[in-house]
Amino acid sequence: MDIKKVAVIGGGTMGNGITHVFAMNGIPVNLVEMSEELAEKALSTIEKNLDRMVKKEKIDATEKVETLESITTFTSVEDAVKDVDLVVEAVPENFELKKKVFSKVDEAAPERTILATNTSSISITKIAAATSRPEQFIGMHFFNPVPVMKLVEIVKGFETSEETYETIEETARLLDKTPIPVEDYPGFVSNRVLMPMINEAIYCVHEGVAEPEDVDSVMKLGMAHPMGPLRLADFIGLDVCLDIMNVLYEGFKDPKYRPCPLLVKMVDAGKLGDKTGEGFFEYD
Repeated sequence: MDIKKVAVIGGGTMGNGITHVFAMNGIPVNLVEMSEELAEKALSTIEKNLDRMVKKEKIDATEKVETLESITTFTSVEDAVKDVDLVVEAVPENFELKKKVFSKVDEAAPERTILATNTSSISITKIAAATSRPEQFIGMHFFNPVPVMKLVEIVKGFETSEETYETIEETARLLDKTPIPVEDYPGFVSNRVLMPMINEAIYCVHEGVAEPEDVDSVMKLGMAHPMGPLRLADFIGLDVCLDIMNVLYEGFKDPKYRPCPLLVKMVDAGKLGDKTGEGFFEYD
């Protein structure tokens, strides 16, 4: 099956990035947001990122215009999905919210349409079970920033068909991404490895082992990480990190995945990182 048109549900950091890469590779995108204002904000972000690519001579001005012209915004999920081959959901990491979105999508999308979630930790099988087409449901986990990062974790649910997997794998390659097959376990591979590291770095601060700047310096200078774990946590969003740790903790019932109390406290205080201007570090 060829993917000729896509709907992306959610225009936040991940959603606008996913929209960007599909549109830039010649696949028309219906981008869904809750309001016209949020849709315009997503388009503005995409345009700024395209301008950056033009400046770096990765694309030319014509390609920028063609990419933007390939994107149509919607505030109705039902209207956006009625003529697409693939739906990619990129709403916040909350099962009930994703279930609600896919209930609408499942009812309105054509029978041929493949449903994909960009979840970074929630069970693909569990979300797929909320639809009438679990064999056409799959995880397509992109990484931030989507236009730059090459990896896409492709996660099959319990009933995902081989045809669906092969279609999504080929689609990821058409986007100039590297698809990696991953089994449907909490956190998959990326966040099962990354989030406990971030959580442990937070414990180092919580227990007074070192200041945030020094924890990050150790990991950058000693382990050659391009970004320290606490800076990365701020970039991802501390609320997202907490959500993923909770999924790991509940999914494995193993105390090694218990979220650090400092992480919980910072989220409760609204100090979420880049998006609020303050997390482990402060931002303009």
